[in-house]
Amino acid sequence: MFGMRKAWERELGADVDTLVAADTLAFGGVGFAGKLLPVTEAYQRVEAAIDDHPEEVRRQLDRVLADGTPAGRAYAATLLERIDPAAARAAWTSLRDDPSEFTTFVGCVMDRETIGNYATQRLAAA
Repeated sequence: MFGMRKAWERELGADVDTLVAADTLAFGGVGFAGKLLPVTEAYQRVEAAIDDHPEEVRRQLDRVLADGTPAGRAYAATLLERIDPAAARAAWTSLRDDPSEFTTFVGCVMDRETIGNYATQRLAAA
């Protein structure tokens, strides 16, 4: 059955689709209950897949960088830092002048940020 994609490929594809459409950037639990958003769970599953399937994850992250929302591109560039730091720097650098906004969550604190500001911070922290 060559036409059948493996379960992990289907799951990775679904999680990457979630990142492509992301409107919120949150790396941990949000709100008073510390609930993980579906997009955070998708990010964590993609991150976990890096160890077993780095080439496929890398290919999928290029898709997020090309087609994703600002938050999605921020997730993708963050994940790239684990796989290919030079590519991550290039991605952040290309996003530095992008004024598109997205929602960020750190714990209970919701904020708005531009992808350009966020990218500049990531480059400074690297």
